[in-house]
Order: sequence, then structure tokens, then C-alpha cells
Amino acid sequence: MSDGTNNLTYLDPTTLTPTKTLSVTEKGYPVDKLNELEFIKGFIYANIWTTDFIVKIDPANGEVVGKFDLSALANEAKGINLNADVLNGIAYDSISDKVYVTGKRWANVYEIQFSH
Repeated sequence: MSDGTNNLTYLDPTTLTPTKTLSVTEKGYPVDKLNELEFIKGFIYANIWTTDFIVKIDPANGEVVGKFDLSALANEAKGINLNADVLNGIAYDSISDKVYVTGKRWANVYEIQFSH
């Protein structure tokens, strides 16, 4: 679970009681505004709210091990709909091994490919 800070909270799936907190950092600095989480092949992916970035987080230590700039997609979305807003959606289809992203008032859902 994210709360908009650099902390991710693990919850017991039955009771929803917090069981662990993971502080996310990049090169020793906290990464705030974590939002919209997805677990893909052993890593946590999160968008950074109000930015065009998705970070790849090592769940063992909270370190950012990858960062993806999706500003080209955000610009395309704003070109289609002037009211389009921030990146705000990550989904993973484990059967097809595909990753999808979208944003607030984006007209499209985009399939993206990256090494994961």
C-alpha cells in the first residue's frame, strides 16, 4: 500500500493489518509521492505522482533499481485530449507478460515494453 510518501506498507491479506514498512530510496535519498503500485516478476513498480516517471523498486531493500520516463506518452495523451492529466495507472497481465499504463483523462491505455 502507498500513502503518497516514500514508505510502502505491507498488509496482511486477511486482516489488512500492517506487517512491514519499506522505505524507498534512490541513491540514498527518499523517493516521495509513490503511487499506483504493481508487482511484476519480483519487483515493485510505482509511478511518482505528478510526474511522468515509473520507478522499479527492489522489495528486499527499497532501493530504486530502474526509472522509466514516460513523458512521450504523456505528451501524446495531452495532444489527444487537452484535459489529459498525470500518469496514474500501471497494470500487469502475467499471462501475456504485458505491461499497460494510462493516466487521468487519457483517451488511451498504452502497452509498454521494457526489460522486467
